Amino acid sequence: MHIAVLTLFPGMFEGILSESILKLAIERGLVTVELHNLRDWGLGSRRTVDDRPYGGGPGMVLAPEPVFAAVEEITGKDWERWHVVLLTPQGRKYTQAIAGELAQKEKLLLVCGHYEGFDERIREGLPVDEISVGDYVTTGGEIPAMIVIDTVVRQLPGVLGNEFSTDEESFQSGVLEYPHYTRPPEFRAMEVPEILLSGNHAEIAKWRKEQSEKRTLKRRPDLLQEDNEK
Repeated sequence: MHIAVLTLFPGMFEGILSESILKLAIERGLVTVELHNLRDWGLGSRRTVDDRPYGGGPGMVLAPEPVFAAVEEITGKDWERWHVVLLTPQGRKYTQAIAGELAQKEKLLLVCGHYEGFDERIREGLPVDEISVGDYVTTGGEIPAMIVIDTVVRQLPGVLGNEFSTDEESFQSGVLEYPHYTRPPEFRAMEVPEILLSGNHAEIAKWRKEQSEKRTLKRRPDLLQEDNEK
């Protein structure tokens, strides 16, 4: 997979791309990540990318000219191979299922919003998928883009050591993950459930399923409701 990021602050990505799973995925050639500075397509000697909103109001708006120029040059207008994502609070709410959708794409372009957002013509004139990582507002689209990169890349074949290691994670099957324990079997009077020490894998699997459902019902009942509505 190839991921390109269009941002005003490419330096923000250096940390996450040089550590942990993402670093290993890049080193193994399982994914390539390319950072583009939107100001490279800015207008005039000052490389301007924004302007005041028509009709008045606070803040600035990302202008259409630099964004169109950047997106079209990066993708070559090859819309069959490229999936363009606008990171914006107005997009569809990001989920594990959407991460799975994006992981199937050949090439992703993540466009990071800033200021008061995008000129509406960017939405109208480019084939974009608008995504919001949650019902809150961040300073810009960079941190949401990092979330998308991390959640997508870890689903690519070969990225995680065990090909089944994402199967039982929270949200993967629509419920929260069951409790985990490791050594020692007792710590400060808190004991590991006896079933996990039994060696009976069928009963352990049953216990884990029950615990996942109980935890989801207690902490995120909305997930069970969403599943029932499908």
